[in-house]
Amino acid sequence: MSSLPLHHPAGATEWHLPSKRRVGMSALIAGECAIFTIFVVAYVFYIGKSLTGPTPRQVLDIPIVGTICLLSSSLTIWRAERAIEDERIAGFTLWLAATITLAAIFLIKTMLEWKELIYHDGLTISTNLFGTTFYSLVGLHATHVVVGLFLLSSTLVCSLFGWVDSQQSERFGVIALYWHFVDAVWIVVFTVVYLIGR
Repeated sequence: MSSLPLHHPAGATEWHLPSKRRVGMSALIAGECAIFTIFVVAYVFYIGKSLTGPTPRQVLDIPIVGTICLLSSSLTIWRAERAIEDERIAGFTLWLAATITLAAIFLIKTMLEWKELIYHDGLTISTNLFGTTFYSLVGLHATHVVVGLFLLSSTLVCSLFGWVDSQQSERFGVIALYWHFVDAVWIVVFTVVYLIGR
């Protein structure tokens, strides 16, 4: 008995297993989402429950410049993804450098904010419940930005030495996925801490 050949409908694409790297990063992001959820819920739960000052309204300014820079970095890293896929390595390097610059500005703005809060306003992690939850949540996000910045900077170095081509586009796509996650989390943190929490 002869087997009949399989016919695919016209225009149908062949199904492939998803990338192991993307599956792994997606699993990591799912776990990180759970951790951030715990920290966000804790922050919301303790809003207004500090027995002593300072309060969020007294010391927090809305970080507009830092937020614009971080969210803009999602666009620049997306442009970098398209460039490496199209083998435009010079463009990839340029967009990657722009992403790193925007991320660095965000971190500098965060450090300056913390310096002001600690040395001018006297808000430390042990001052009150607000200080504890604020530094825990914002610090957790800043840590993720530092990790992402390290990955991006390492990739930039490889690109400058000519070690990057379109064959690494999938690997870079995994890093970009992580970076988009970091940006998306900031939207939540920004809304909870600087809008709702004030």
